[in-house]
Amino acid sequence: MSKISAAITAVGAYVPEFVLTNAMLENMVETNDEWITTRTGIKERRILKAEGKGTSFLAIKAAQNLIQKASLDPATIDLVIVATATPDMKAASTASYTSTQIGATNAFSYDMDSACSSFLFGMSTAASYIESGRYKKILLIGADKMSSIVNYKDRATCIIFGDGAGAVLFEPNEENLGLQDEYLRTDGSGRSFLQATYGGSSHPITHDVLDNGGHYAFQEGRTVFKNAVSNMAGAAVKILERNKLTKDHVQWLAAHQANKRIIDATANRMGLEDDKVMLNIEKYGNTTSATLPLLINDYEDQLKKGDNIIFAAFGGGFSWGAIYLKWAYTKTKTN
Repeated sequence: MSKISAAITAVGAYVPEFVLTNAMLENMVETNDEWITTRTGIKERRILKAEGKGTSFLAIKAAQNLIQKASLDPATIDLVIVATATPDMKAASTASYTSTQIGATNAFSYDMDSACSSFLFGMSTAASYIESGRYKKILLIGADKMSSIVNYKDRATCIIFGDGAGAVLFEPNEENLGLQDEYLRTDGSGRSFLQATYGGSSHPITHDVLDNGGHYAFQEGRTVFKNAVSNMAGAAVKILERNKLTKDHVQWLAAHQANKRIIDATANRMGLEDDKVMLNIEKYGNTTSATLPLLINDYEDQLKKGDNIIFAAFGGGFSWGAIYLKWAYTKTKTN
């Protein structure tokens, strides 16, 4: 009997309609289009404006898009994981509400959070469930409403983040396609440099916190950039070396879309040409847990069965890693 591997068999995505451009940000903080584009590669980002709508709204839309594209019966889904740093509420989980709203009536569900590495770590988790043989269909959704924790008077963060969601379906594969290897790490000593501090058990929200803007995300840009370049690129190179892969064996790099300079540095360390690097940061900015599935969705038409894809991410915590995956299908008009 062939070894069971975990393959991505369907993808879906959703981004809000409202577009926040660099030109708009020029009227909100001291910045300009050239400064933002040169330092980040971002031109615009999507923002969920609807009142009372949170991350679950994005996750549901992305899941429904996948279900429609794949003609999937949601009742056949065994597990729904929502990777997110911005859950609807502390309890109950965003995943439980999402799974109910999409009709996944036979699934259990939960949230995962490791900042911008959430979806990458979720891929490892979903694959492990599939490889165990106990589950056949796992829906992994990366979704974040970053606008809910961004201070639009803080130039260091408001130019970077956007809202969005992407979803993938993992299923068993006996052709040695799907997830091949992973290298995942965390270092808690870095959490003071990139965090959304207040609202947790050790930092409750008070009137003083709200008055001083303590409930917003904080980033010490230089330190984060330095660690992201070193660790994300290092993890990707380690995956190549461990699997005896050269740049010629790799068809695609799917890197977390936080900053184009970080993505370029990772590609350069791997020796990859520009046409092998997935990019959509210009359109969406950093959507945190959603960047990787949004990339896969945007590039789905270009992916071919057997393509070697290296996923890489870096996030608050610090958290980082890389995953080597063989793509499982070539999209046709009936996909």
